[in-house]
Amino acid sequence: MTFEAEQLGGSGPELAVLLRELRKRAGLSGDRLAARCNMSQSKVSRIENGRTRPSLVDVEAILRAVQAPPELVAEASALARMANTEWRNLRELRRKGLGTRQAQLKGLEASSTHMRYFLLSMVTGLLATPEYVRASLAHSPADVSKAVAGKLERQAVLHDVSKRFTFLLTEQAVRWPVVPPLVLAAQMDRLSSLSHFPNVRIGVIPMGAETPRVPLNTFTIYDASLVTIETSAGSLVLRDGRDVRASLQEFAEYETCAVFGEEFRARLAEWAAGCRA
Repeated sequence: MTFEAEQLGGSGPELAVLLRELRKRAGLSGDRLAARCNMSQSKVSRIENGRTRPSLVDVEAILRAVQAPPELVAEASALARMANTEWRNLRELRRKGLGTRQAQLKGLEASSTHMRYFLLSMVTGLLATPEYVRASLAHSPADVSKAVAGKLERQAVLHDVSKRFTFLLTEQAVRWPVVPPLVLAAQMDRLSSLSHFPNVRIGVIPMGAETPRVPLNTFTIYDASLVTIETSAGSLVLRDGRDVRASLQEFAEYETCAVFGEEFRARLAEWAAGCRA
């Protein structure tokens, strides 16, 4: 099955219809299918009515239970992968308003307990000074006033000690001249200050550090349920458990290469002094 990027995340209704038809073709009631799959009948009903997005594991269990023919196994698996992967085009995000994007991120942060951020090239808005936030959006042709306000408003979540945050930044992300040197030094001071928060862990991967793989993208992991991957053209949202576990493994590998605590703050102080000089 071939598909366009814009189709990602939109195959849920088609998948629901296919799974319902396969169950009926197999002569199974919802209760019997639920028993075979070790899931509740209400969950089967929600999946078949498109109210619950099934994981790839759920879909595989259903396909085995109904003894689906190989060609329909391939079709259903492709639809499930599409349903659990969403593409958010940057042009579309700008059309809807970047402020809307900030509201979506705020909702994700509100519903998550442990958030992990791998920052390849820039400081994220949660850690940024107002000057850095404005400069990071300066290239946008759209009105960014709501986006700036939304980014700064979201920073309040860092004070919620019921939540945990782990930020991994490359040295490039910390030192990239998004703003003039004196403003960049103030941004480094803010990172140092935030690293003292009891629920916030910030580390940097220094230039020259050996990493187990070459990082290609900025990404964020929300608990163990969802990953967003940022590209220059837009963002991918991955919900399949295997994708999330792979991202958690990648994050853990980078975490072993980072410096934290006093060593992290010492490096920030050195770089900030260079900016002020």
